[in-house]
Amino acid sequence: MSEIGLVPKLRFPEFSDAGDWEEKPLSKISQMNAGEFVPASKIAETAEEDLFRCYGGNGLRGFTETYTHQGTFPLIGRQGALCGNITLATGKFHATEHAIVTSPKGNTVTNWLYYQLVRLDLNQYATGQAQPGLSVKNLNKIPVFTPKDEGEQQKVADCLTSLDDLITAEAQKLEALKAHKKSLMQQLFPREGETKPRLRFPEFRDAGDWDEKPLGKVATFHSGGTPSKSNPEYWEGSTPWISASSMHEITIGKSDAHITEKAVEDGAQIAAKGTLLLLVRGSMLHKRIPMGIAATEVTYNQDVKALSLKKNVAAEFLLYLLMAAEWDLLNAVTKTGIGAGKLDSSDLNSLPIKIPSPLEQQKITDCLIPLNDLITAQAQKLEALKAHKKGLMQQLFPTSDEVSG
Repeated sequence: MSEIGLVPKLRFPEFSDAGDWEEKPLSKISQMNAGEFVPASKIAETAEEDLFRCYGGNGLRGFTETYTHQGTFPLIGRQGALCGNITLATGKFHATEHAIVTSPKGNTVTNWLYYQLVRLDLNQYATGQAQPGLSVKNLNKIPVFTPKDEGEQQKVADCLTSLDDLITAEAQKLEALKAHKKSLMQQLFPREGETKPRLRFPEFRDAGDWDEKPLGKVATFHSGGTPSKSNPEYWEGSTPWISASSMHEITIGKSDAHITEKAVEDGAQIAAKGTLLLLVRGSMLHKRIPMGIAATEVTYNQDVKALSLKKNVAAEFLLYLLMAAEWDLLNAVTKTGIGAGKLDSSDLNSLPIKIPSPLEQQKITDCLIPLNDLITAQAQKLEALKAHKKGLMQQLFPTSDEVSG
């Protein structure tokens, strides 16, 4: 392997005169070995006393009675669509045959090796179509760049570890906010078999029961569509075209696809700003029910329904009500011929919901909107930290186009 002098774009001051990093194959800085088989029947889904974490090709698989390693090791998933994913395992754990346990050689720092493996994007080296996989033989040949001073490795690792700790803490804050919101919604909306919420604002405590009626009595569902992809006059316009990939937040307005005014003139369905949108077909319906409010005028595809509501029902209130009833919606999901989830219109129309007066609807909405804004802000903060980490890693590790002069 040729000798190439490299330095990272961002270097700690005490190592500015430490010389170039060296190019070496992974086999020179690490030892890789696959784990050991464990029957699926021996892997529990939840943690219990005296069980050890069990890692497979996609990270944590479950918990088992045996362990193969003790210490801190980077693990590489070697089988499946997600092969090349990196996990830092600590303590006693069992690595299956689908995980490659990576042990540092010589003066290689374990955590530095972990971040080095993360930035290599090992999935690009997978072979095989139906069942992609990574071989130790091929991984050993991958070139990496290593500082001569072990202290520089440690400094880089400590910097990124501190950032990871911050990301973990902020992720925990986000999960706590989501859990609080879920608990609050369970109190603010009537439970099954009940006609009023358990937590009610003082001015509505004597307002009586909420009215129960099928969803179809308060909402009309409108189907979207896909303008012809073969007609360039329909695409690359300014109106967002909403599909499942655009429905990850409860405020919906951003999309990778936009259609033109001509597509709208030729029949594409428009949903006005403030319209409640609901995904009714897609693989993600097996896990959650994507829904939200249009933040601007949008169009939408055939997998999405737009709801027009009666005047005495607010879109924001119905959104939170349906979010509180997500379990009922998930139970109504059926499979299509290709395995995707589907919510039938008949099931949606007959779904029983309970509605209070418009004033109480507004009070509940006013309570939940600020909490949802906090969740959105926290999610954005978390994504910004992740983006910062990604950019920092690009600066802290040299690449082959950064030859020192």
